[in-house]
Amino acid sequence: MKKAKNKVAPGVVEIFLDGACQGNPGPGGYAAILRFGGSEKEITGCHPQTTNNRMELMAAIKALEQLSRPCKVRIYTDSNYLVKGMTSWLFQWEKNNWKNARKRPVLNRDLWEKLLELSRTHNIEWHWIKGHFGHPENERCDMLAKKAIKKCVTTAWHKKKEEL
Repeated sequence: MKKAKNKVAPGVVEIFLDGACQGNPGPGGYAAILRFGGSEKEITGCHPQTTNNRMELMAAIKALEQLSRPCKVRIYTDSNYLVKGMTSWLFQWEKNNWKNARKRPVLNRDLWEKLLELSRTHNIEWHWIKGHFGHPENERCDMLAKKAIKKCVTTAWHKKKEEL
């Protein structure tokens, strides 16, 4: 972990998230910045064939997996899908046996279930922020997620070249 630029309220973990996709579906990446006290950690990852929504969910999952004990957490994301899913839709989906309002199976159920499981350990506040609007951490996560896509595409290209 590196030293954080901004101090966080005592006992609170701040997490900033973003997911990106080159095409939808297509290669995707995610990024998260975790802050606690005076420390900061960045995580990224990618998948060669995915959707933007899956990458938004993966960012939250991978960030929460970094926490080793129950915490008070503030999560900031530009994904309404993620915030609304976690604050209002999820409980109705569970109640309706993972069917949405149109009585269709909930998309990305595997990730929603994993995120729900991880979130039960913590006291989480979900915050929506406007994306691409100059929020420094959101801009940083967006850049890191896009960089992760490039890494994924480059890795896939090299693997394909080796197979030839």
